[in-house]
Amino acid sequence: MQRVFRYAPRVAIFLAGIAAGALSGSRRERSGVDSAAVDDLKRSVAGLEDRVAAQESAHATVHQEIEARLDGHDAKLAELPSTEQLTAAVERLLVKTMATLDERLATQAHSIDVLKTTVSQTDTLLERVLESLDALQTAGDAGGLSADVSYQQPAV
Repeated sequence: MQRVFRYAPRVAIFLAGIAAGALSGSRRERSGVDSAAVDDLKRSVAGLEDRVAAQESAHATVHQEIEARLDGHDAKLAELPSTEQLTAAVERLLVKTMATLDERLATQAHSIDVLKTTVSQTDTLLERVLESLDALQTAGDAGGLSADVSYQQPAV
């Protein structure tokens, strides 16, 4: 688009030069050129100048619209957070998430330790109960209890 703005005045000057050359050449050759041809040429040059001016005006309008859009985009970009701000926000979120994860893992580890302790204590108690039952059973057998009494005891 800027290329058009650069070339439009040059084209107008070139065409004006052609028109001037044609007019000056026609004055030198008055005998071969009539005034109607000169008037046609003047009208053509005037029409061409009008079209060039209209094109320049249209291009200027489009240029202003583009500039307005660019200004709007610049304003929107200024409102967006910077890369540093986004990075800092992500880092804060990650730190918070990692702290929560560490806390959960610590709680899970504590729960596992408590479960191990509970299982160990349960195993110890079961061993004692079984030893006590064995001791009672052997004491009962040694004391002369009949087979019917031992039969009535629940099996473990």
